[in-house]
Amino acid sequence: MREPGKPRRSPAPEDRQADADRTRRVLLAAAYEEFSEKGYAGARVHEIAARANVNKQLINYYFGGKEGLYRTLQSQWLKHEATFHDPGRSAADVAESYLHDGLDDPRGTRLMVWRGLSYAEGEQTPDEEPVLDLSGIVARQHSGELDADLDPACLLVGLMALTTAPHVIPDVVKKAFGVEASDPEFRERYTAFVRDVVARLAPRS
Repeated sequence: MREPGKPRRSPAPEDRQADADRTRRVLLAAAYEEFSEKGYAGARVHEIAARANVNKQLINYYFGGKEGLYRTLQSQWLKHEATFHDPGRSAADVAESYLHDGLDDPRGTRLMVWRGLSYAEGEQTPDEEPVLDLSGIVARQHSGELDADLDPACLLVGLMALTTAPHVIPDVVKKAFGVEASDPEFRERYTAFVRDVVARLAPRS
């Protein structure tokens, strides 16, 4: 307890930094929930602040507002996604990583779906990846792992659809398989299917 009349000690720089880091973390966690549930247009700054239990002005202070917060989340996802793309891994392994990542936590896919729906409605959503990189697919085609006669853009879109379908249309999964997309039985069965499909994209003999 502080003695009467004794000046209050200012927080040490490391304490201030720790508090700032914690505030940023809780805001990003809250924003991830809010944006994945409602999309960029539907998310509200005051709701994000309420989820994080902080003053909403801190969103402006640390991120420059709603757009900066959203872009930071996107940047985090792109860094996470980059860990899938080790050139030493097979295309089937990379596809499996995308599938399992979405099954474990579908919020990233939900953000992508919201962005697509907004685009279809003519709305603008901040985007840290305005152009998709096809170089990884092209490199695999040049190495002979994937058929060079296949359109790389079509390959990318098709593989994205293949690996995100279970958490984009989980109701269809339940109707077709009789179990939820979160069920280990479905996970094992669909993973084997994804790997088989990717293997069939190799050059024709």
